[in-house]
Amino acid sequence: MTALSVSTSSAASLRADALVIGVAKGPKGLVVASGAEAVVEAFEGKLAEVLTTLGATGAEGEAVKLPAAAGLKAPLVLAVGLGESAEGGYDAETLRRAAGVAARTLAGVKKAALLLPAESAEEIEALALGGLLGSYSFGSYKGAGSGKEPVGELVLLAARKGSKDAKAAAERATALGEEINRARDLINTAPNDLHPKAFAAIAQAAGKEHGLKVEVLDEKALAKGGFGGILGVGVGSANPPRLVKVAYTHPKAKATLAFIGKGITYDSGGISLKPAGHNETMKCDMSGAAAVFAAVVAAKRLGLAVNVTGWLALAENMPSGSATRPGDVLRMYGGKTVEVLNTDAEGRLVLADAIVRAGEENPDVIVDVATLTGAMVLALGNRTFGVMANDDELRTRLHETAEAVGEQSWPMPLPAELRKAMVDTTIADLQNMGERMGGGLVAGLFLKEFVAEGIDWAHLDIAGPAFHEGAPYGYTPKGGTGSAIRTLVRFAEDTANA
Repeated sequence: MTALSVSTSSAASLRADALVIGVAKGPKGLVVASGAEAVVEAFEGKLAEVLTTLGATGAEGEAVKLPAAAGLKAPLVLAVGLGESAEGGYDAETLRRAAGVAARTLAGVKKAALLLPAESAEEIEALALGGLLGSYSFGSYKGAGSGKEPVGELVLLAARKGSKDAKAAAERATALGEEINRARDLINTAPNDLHPKAFAAIAQAAGKEHGLKVEVLDEKALAKGGFGGILGVGVGSANPPRLVKVAYTHPKAKATLAFIGKGITYDSGGISLKPAGHNETMKCDMSGAAAVFAAVVAAKRLGLAVNVTGWLALAENMPSGSATRPGDVLRMYGGKTVEVLNTDAEGRLVLADAIVRAGEENPDVIVDVATLTGAMVLALGNRTFGVMANDDELRTRLHETAEAVGEQSWPMPLPAELRKAMVDTTIADLQNMGERMGGGLVAGLFLKEFVAEGIDWAHLDIAGPAFHEGAPYGYTPKGGTGSAIRTLVRFAEDTANA
């Protein structure tokens, strides 16, 4: 993985393979952002003119290389676009995306220095995190020499007076960035290698490494405990399900959070089989569990003064002679019964069991994260996740938290009238389907049925942004993205500081 370092050297004297500067669209043409003064001086004040000649416009996502001028130790300058010029400074998300573009563009380079406009610890952390996320590459199944290695080291420049804060920002970004990239690795891993037992083993290994308490319920323990939802989804697979509890506690914690992740390691749809064209990327259906796992480990590494328990509801949804059929009735953990009308609405079944189990420990807040419905993608697109909750204040808080860390989200309602069709069953307490229109909201209403009285609960449907199938942009790669991790970690941090 790309290393981060902080240097108090001058940009001109820094020995690196590349210097990264920011450029933007000004009212009269291209402008060079602050932080690149030494580079501008080396080009005798004509840097903007040279870049314009090369076609640079300052547009966000743009990257233009040029040979360095005499007087700079580095041989290469990379100018990345920041979008519209901002006299008061650039927001953290703009800096994250610019650093991500730079890191991806400089794959194969050993050492690069980021001379982007960042002075505060928050701005330096944004650059560091964007650089780490942008440098991400998944090559587990590729042969040697099949592609360029990620940039080896990113150097953050800081004034000598502020170097301590800059180093702390870099350390924080490293902890968070490494866990997001670990989640991306899990999401991108082929489903024949990442089945529920394998995922549980990875969680156990991380628990030993970071001092977390990990408990794993295998298929026998799930059957003994009456976890009918998880078992009902996993019964058709040769790879049995697991429920994994990953707990982080802090001696000064005043609040406890429960994060629950949908972990369908492969979703064929079961007997309600997905058609061709809809199942090729279904290894990503465990993105919620990956996000929760990463968030708990990150909370531990950051030493947040809050208790965080992650619940990973892991199963593989496959068709077979033993699989759950449409029309079957499952007795869920806690005793409620569910008539299964569609075996491809399986995520809500595993989450429901985990929500009831998590509620038994009386957390202050439960947040579940899931690639739950295609309806949410239709509603919000591929880059925005939906936020639902049984408490308006909690829903607003999570939405604002997501926006603050650069994750696009939107608050969604839980209309009471949509519940009627879901409970309109003559043989069970409820069914796993409801009205077709508003399907993402129906799924949220289903989960709400399993939340214990008095517990604040929220649901993040990350079906859109969890897995990116297009070209990389900013710090977002093709494949698993690590969606919702930053939101969960910031939410935990804010809870600790409340």
